[in-house]
Amino acid sequence: MLLKVGELARRSGITVRTLHHYDAIGLLTPSARSDAGYRLYNRDDIARLHQIQAMRRLDLSLADIGALLAKPDSTLSTVIEQQIAALTQQIDRATDLRDRLHRLRGQLMTGEEPDLADWLTTLELMTMQDKYLTPGEQSQLRSNKLAGAANWAALIQAVHALMDRGSPVESPEAQALASRWMSMVADYTGGDPRLLSKLDIMHRNEPALQAKSGITMEMLAYMTRAVRHSKFSLYAKYLSPQELQRMRDGDERYVSEWPGLVAEVRSAMDSRKSVDDPSVQKLAQRWMELFNSYVGTDPETHRKLQAAYENEPAILAGTGIDRDMLAYLREALQATQPQ
Repeated sequence: MLLKVGELARRSGITVRTLHHYDAIGLLTPSARSDAGYRLYNRDDIARLHQIQAMRRLDLSLADIGALLAKPDSTLSTVIEQQIAALTQQIDRATDLRDRLHRLRGQLMTGEEPDLADWLTTLELMTMQDKYLTPGEQSQLRSNKLAGAANWAALIQAVHALMDRGSPVESPEAQALASRWMSMVADYTGGDPRLLSKLDIMHRNEPALQAKSGITMEMLAYMTRAVRHSKFSLYAKYLSPQELQRMRDGDERYVSEWPGLVAEVRSAMDSRKSVDDPSVQKLAQRWMELFNSYVGTDPETHRKLQAAYENEPAILAGTGIDRDMLAYLREALQATQPQ
């Protein structure tokens, strides 16, 4: 029996968009196409989809899932072992929470007066972070935040004051704060684009975190515009007004899609995946498609941008992109070309 993508989506509870994405990145390619070009999935495709969704529940990235499924020795027992490890991690988290609550109860029973409101807020944020971050990432952020907590508080207060005065993002004051913001974000995340992407998603999805931190969605939008303005000022030294305008027109998609893609590429690099790996080549092709939609396909524009990246390190600062990543992607794209 062959299923069209819409029927598979309906019966599996997975969106058509997700199935299209799996196909685009080579994770789940339908075994057949109808005469009209519709995707058709058979029993083997559905079995592979089952494995993919099982691995997603283990918080594995799509790139890691693709690599696991590509291994000849990939079996369901491997997936089960990983699931056991994930459940063990959940048990450890629950044990930590139980110990925290025991300590709180002990304080109350001995007559101590803990700040219950602060405790509950901390508990809420801890539970919230568990949805987005690994224990190792939470530990890393706690250490980095303790080192710069006072600086963050001062910066957030300064940005609020600037916004209250109605200062435009182009003003020298806003540009100075944008520079500090990017520097402190890099310190906080250790320059890891995967962590930055997770934090961005968590912050946008959790109003309680916005209220606790003081970093509202309005502030994020303001600082994003300020940072982008500083980078466009550097691009202007190399690009024509028409080329700059095209980039500005595509900036919304760039801001929303680029961080997640950068994180996937960094994961592939850290896993030492070869540029000949099909999953890496898919990433490189997605990168080029997004890049072309942002700046156009003119080779001369691409040459100008390459010069900008080489001469203006501030353009890539805080993006998680570096020369090694760009070289890695170029090699992956070249590997897709016929010899």
